[in-house]
Amino acid sequence: MRTIEYKPIGVIYTPFKSLKDAPNQPNYNRNIEGRIEIFPEYIKRLKGLDRCSHLILICHLHLCKGYDLVIKSHADNKPHGIFTCRAPCRPNSIGISVVRLKKIENSVIYILDVDVVDETPLLDIKPYVPEIDGHKDVSVGWIKEKVKKLHT
Repeated sequence: MRTIEYKPIGVIYTPFKSLKDAPNQPNYNRNIEGRIEIFPEYIKRLKGLDRCSHLILICHLHLCKGYDLVIKSHADNKPHGIFTCRAPCRPNSIGISVVRLKKIENSVIYILDVDVVDETPLLDIKPYVPEIDGHKDVSVGWIKEKVKKLHT
C-alpha cells in the first residue's frame, strides 16, 4: 500500500502544553478557549463558516509517539482494543474534535470547548450538522456504562 500524506491547513493554539494537560473529551472542559490560525492560501475557503455554531476539526495528533493495540482507557481499568477507545495515540494519529465557533477574524478562528494540545496541526474543518452527525439508536459498546456514571 502506498504512503498517504496530508498538508495542514492551519494550526490550533490552546492552553494545553502536553497530552496530560488536555482534557479527555471537549465536554469535560466546557468554555476552554482556543484559536486556529489558518494558512493564507486557505483563508478564502472560510467563506460562510461564520454561520455555523459548531465545527468538526480533523487534526494530526503530533505529540503521539507509538501506540498499543490493547490499552486501559481512562474510563475503565480493563484492557480494550484501541479501536474501541478514543485514546489519542493510535495507528494513525488523527484526531476529531467537535468545538463551538466563537468568531472568525480574518485568518483566525476563535473556538470554545477545545480539547487538543497547543500547536496541533489542523488537517481539515467541516461543519457539524446535527441532523446528519447526530445519529439515533446508537450503541457505544462497553463505554455506555462508563459514560452513564460520569454524567450522574
